[in-house]
This record gives sequence, C-alpha cells and structure tokens, in this order.
Amino acid sequence: MRDGLPFPLWCQGAIESFQAYLFGALVVLIPALAAWFAGAWSDKTWQDAVSIGAQWWLSAHGVPLFRAENAQGGGGVLWFVPLLLTLVPFALAWRAGRRLARASWSDQLWQGIAGASLFYAAAGALTGWIGRTEDAQSSWWMAAVIPLVVVLLGLVVGARREAGSFGRLIGVDAAEWLRRTSQYSRWAGSYLWAVARAGLIGWVASFGIAAVVLLVRGLTHWVEIVTAALHLAPGPVGGAVLAGGQGVYLPNLINWTLAWISGGGFSVGTESSFSPLETHAGPMPSFPVLALLSTDLTDAWWVMILPVVAGVVAGWWFLREGENHLEESLQLRFGPRWLALSVSTLLLGALVGLVSAVLAALASALSSGSLGVGVFTDLGPHIWLTSLLLMLEIGVGTMIGYLLAPLFERDLVLDA
Repeated sequence: MRDGLPFPLWCQGAIESFQAYLFGALVVLIPALAAWFAGAWSDKTWQDAVSIGAQWWLSAHGVPLFRAENAQGGGGVLWFVPLLLTLVPFALAWRAGRRLARASWSDQLWQGIAGASLFYAAAGALTGWIGRTEDAQSSWWMAAVIPLVVVLLGLVVGARREAGSFGRLIGVDAAEWLRRTSQYSRWAGSYLWAVARAGLIGWVASFGIAAVVLLVRGLTHWVEIVTAALHLAPGPVGGAVLAGGQGVYLPNLINWTLAWISGGGFSVGTESSFSPLETHAGPMPSFPVLALLSTDLTDAWWVMILPVVAGVVAGWWFLREGENHLEESLQLRFGPRWLALSVSTLLLGALVGLVSAVLAALASALSSGSLGVGVFTDLGPHIWLTSLLLMLEIGVGTMIGYLLAPLFERDLVLDA
C-alpha cells in the first residue's frame, strides 16, 4: 500500500481520451446552446440544440450525416468537414499521445493507445446517437470508427514528438539498421527523403500564397461580406456563432483559393464553377463569405504563375539541403556534368511536383464536400485537374529555383 496501486496503461489511455472528448465536445456544445438561447432556432428545444452540437462534433471528425427524405430540401448526404475545427480533436489527441509516451515503455505504448481508441470509439457512437434528429442522423458504426482516424493520427504524432523518433517509439534501433545498409542505399534514402520534404515545402508555400490571395480578396470585398451577413439579421450572439461557423472553414477556403490560382478551379454546387480562365456563377449557399465570389474572377490567368513561385522556394531549399546524390551518381556514370545536371534537374522537378500534387489532392479531397441539399452536392476543388496543374507548376518552379539558387548562394568553404 505504501508504494501505491498499479495503474494500467489502458486505463490511463481511456482517461486521456475522455479529457480529449470532453474538451472537444464543449467547443461545439457551448456555441450551439448559445445560439439556441439567443433565439436562432425558435422552434427547437435545448435538447435539439444539444443534438445539433453533436452533429457539429461528428462533422468535425469527418462523419457523414444522412438527411431524411421529408427534411426541408429533401434527402441527401451532408459531408463538409470544417478543417479548422478538426484541428481541435487532433491537438487534444496529440497532447494525449505525448502524455502516454511519457508514461510507458516503447513496447507498452500500444496498451495506452488501445485504451484511448476504444473509449473514443464508444464516445463517438454515443455522440452519433445523441445527434439523431428528424432531419438528419449518422450511422452508429461510422460515428464510432471514422473519428478514430483523427485521434489515432494525433496520438501517434504526439507520441513520436515525445519519443524523438519512430525508432525509439517502437523500440527499433534505426541507427544500427542504417549502419548495416550500403552507402548507395543511404544516399538513395537521403535523396528521396530530401525530395519528399521539398515537395512538402512546395505545397506549404503554395498554400501560404493562396492564404495571402484570399486575405487580399477579403479585404477588398469586405463591404460585400458584411452586407450579406446583415441581410441574415443574426443578432449579436447569432452573428458571433455565424462568424465562428464560417471561420472553421477557413482552411477549406484556402484550399479552394489554391485550386483557383493553379488554374484547376472549384465548384460551389453543380451549377457554379470558378477558375481564372472561365466562370459560371449560379445559386449560392447563404454563407456571407461567399460574397467574395463574383464574375471578376475570370481572365486572371496570370495568377497561375504564383504556384511556380512556390516551386522556386522548394528548389532553392533542395539546393541548400545538399542531398542531390542523383546528380553525383549520374556524373560518375556518364561523365559530362551538363548531362547529369539536366537529367537530375528534370527528375527533381518531376518528383517534387509529384509529391506536392499528392498532398494537394489529399487536401482538396478533405476540403470538398456536399451539403446534401438541392444543387449544393458538389463543393470544392476540381481535384484531378488541380493536382495535375500544381504538379507541372511546382515542378517547373523547382527546376528554376534549383538552377538559379547557385547564382545567389555563397559557398562558405570555397569563399574562405
């Protein structure tokens, strides 16, 4: 008794998962109850407001809601993930993963993660039951399984952050494994790892450029957004909830903007499509932020140069990383440096562009969705066209950045 009672890891994992679920639920429940108290849903009870909050929780975790046929607007599937709100359960799971990693050995970590996952799955199923209304509901097994994607990702990333490496996380000596491989294998691994990071930098840079474009667009069309919001007459509390409800879709809108500057474009329903080359404007949902969309988005082909700038950043970074072992290998095998440089640069642009395109396709898919009402069943970027154009634009920019960077970079060894 003096040493205390043993505390199993699976139980600690369940407690950490309970904390993550509780804080995540409060984030959506408080605005829902505040909106009901302010009279946003005059024909609803507080139990209905709790059910609406549960549906918001499910949407934040990517769980689809199935609208009833007799609901206003008819039946359909509502799946439109608020990506900024999704960061809340991810961040809470990240914290839980770090705490579990500190409390366990590498061969015991699975126990804490298993306990956390089982509790969160049960909580998700319960939330799916609470979120059942006459207008929409989710499948209980989807409500139990789909949220685990976000939670498990957060748990693993948090545990890895605490452990410092995946090798220490799973009890494998990565340094010893690398020591047994050949020098050529280590060079190939270093090259591919640098290419993957350059592709990530290219996509992040293009995402940042898209965010700046969206900010400028919002500042220049602020009056239209405010006017559209005032037409809804939400009141002070309802206005705050409306602003927050649009803010949680900010990453989605940035991804739409990235699709637009790439040239691929995006759709807002089956009758509206926007790209810098051609625009077809149709009915719009009652979101004030969509006042940014107008016919002046056409004939702006020059914005397609912006992703090339992101590729230049990726190529410049790759040169500074100094891991172009492919060029060194080609030069040793074929002799002329101009040939090795040309082939390796073309392959570098293709590989970096491919990595960025894969990330863009994933982000575009997550930022797409459907409201399940009328024509609003196709929201989001044109995924394949956007990914293809970004691969070309970032790939070309990578080659330009890699070739131009030596003109501005100083070699500290040679200059000494």
